[in-house]
Amino acid sequence: MEPDYIFETSWEVCNKVGGIYAVLSTRAASMQKEHPNKVIFFGPDFGDHSDIYFREDKKLLADWQRFAKKQATPFAFRIGRWDVPSQPIAILLKFDHIWVHKNDIYAWAWENYQVMSHAAYGDYDESCMFGYAAGQLMASLAEFIYKKTPTTRIVAHANEWQTAFSIFYLRSFCPKVGTLFTTHATGIGRSIAGNGKPLYDQFEHFNGDQMAQELNMVSKHSVEKQAAHWADCFTTVSDLTAKECAQLLDKPVDIVTPNGFEPTYVPDGLFFDAQRDKAREALTKAAEAVLGGKVPQTSLYIGIAGRQEWKNKGIDVFMSSLQTLGNQLYHSHNNWSGDVIAFVMVPYLDMAPVRIGKVSAIFVPYYLNGSSLPKDSVLKDLCGFQYYDLLIGLDATVFPSYYEPWGYTPLESLAFHVPTITTDKAGFGLWAEENGYSTLDNGVEVVHRTDSNYEEVVNHISNTLYQYTTWTKEKKEATHQAASAIAAKADWKSFFTYYREAYSIALTKSRARS
Repeated sequence: MEPDYIFETSWEVCNKVGGIYAVLSTRAASMQKEHPNKVIFFGPDFGDHSDIYFREDKKLLADWQRFAKKQATPFAFRIGRWDVPSQPIAILLKFDHIWVHKNDIYAWAWENYQVMSHAAYGDYDESCMFGYAAGQLMASLAEFIYKKTPTTRIVAHANEWQTAFSIFYLRSFCPKVGTLFTTHATGIGRSIAGNGKPLYDQFEHFNGDQMAQELNMVSKHSVEKQAAHWADCFTTVSDLTAKECAQLLDKPVDIVTPNGFEPTYVPDGLFFDAQRDKAREALTKAAEAVLGGKVPQTSLYIGIAGRQEWKNKGIDVFMSSLQTLGNQLYHSHNNWSGDVIAFVMVPYLDMAPVRIGKVSAIFVPYYLNGSSLPKDSVLKDLCGFQYYDLLIGLDATVFPSYYEPWGYTPLESLAFHVPTITTDKAGFGLWAEENGYSTLDNGVEVVHRTDSNYEEVVNHISNTLYQYTTWTKEKKEATHQAASAIAAKADWKSFFTYYREAYSIALTKSRARS
């Protein structure tokens, strides 16, 4: 059963925070191809910040805009296009009108959906109020469409706990809409991992509700768990996280919807080579400015990127492996004349450059969106570059995650022909291993991680990088091509079929209900 309209909401619509932005903005191309101008994203309106990614167009859905502004609820929204290659329709909303009703909304959510908001703190209130407002606006648009064509099939897809209240609103006030809820990582699983508890060695003994009490996660865990139970279709992004959902949320997923990549983001042919040369020139100038000397042309540029989660993202392992690699190169008889320059592209992780023999680590503590890097920074040569603009210039990447439900960064790396090292505690690493890819010479090295093999992982990564420095130019080029071939098997054209099935599940259940 195919939807006629797809509504989708996330805190990261036109708001680049993390990997979900990449997931949605690249998947939009496949959605638009099958449902042109019937795909509508709903996100928070952050004014000037949102305008980096948004182009307003007041002509879109003009009839509904007039209808919405006459309704009793004073909606404040802007409509336009998300400024990504597929240009899907995006609606950015303010939700100031909701705050005065916060306590009543929380009481309603408890009485109808058993959501425990009494222990809320931090970003819980803002997220839930946005989710509720998004549900109101989606319901308004859906009712307008239904009045014209009652048989129209509409699905509404909420991503992560921040938008869960939209599921509850639609279930109560617009039940004809088929609802989907995707957890990209369970909040309680991420918290268990981030607090140093043995998530994997003791996995079968963890109880989600109990751990939420212990880790002060009651409200966020509650809203995520109830959305998983009440949505018409509950999905997650990997088999790894599917096990987590069944154990910690007491709800098996209806379907796993793995994340793909959109190949149109990658330049072709001679343009690819030109972009790579431009990136390497910028990286070289930045490295020379930071390190205060010439960088040999034969140097190896490697990188890591992601949120500032020292353990979960494996930044700790990466730094330890650089130290080990430095010692290996210092004591080896390798005639290689280059250096290893590691770019740690982690926002807010601002540290002095580390000097370890022939290995140097340079920290880039800014979101690489083309505008956030100060022009007076020692890294000024990277000004104007976005993350993909620099990724294409690297020789290899390392993402040794301890907790990574999917792992968009290694897939992005492969898409830009850059071989990568990841782990089997990342959903993508597990997918690669299951499909026969597990060593760097075929594009991706998958390292086994447990709660107790830290040094083994460090040595595995350093040994792999050391061997990479000994490879011929021809072997490295073959590895770049192998990386690209893997990415071609994990693009949205291959993976979007799982979403078609998810939409069908949601529509079937909503039809039976209504």
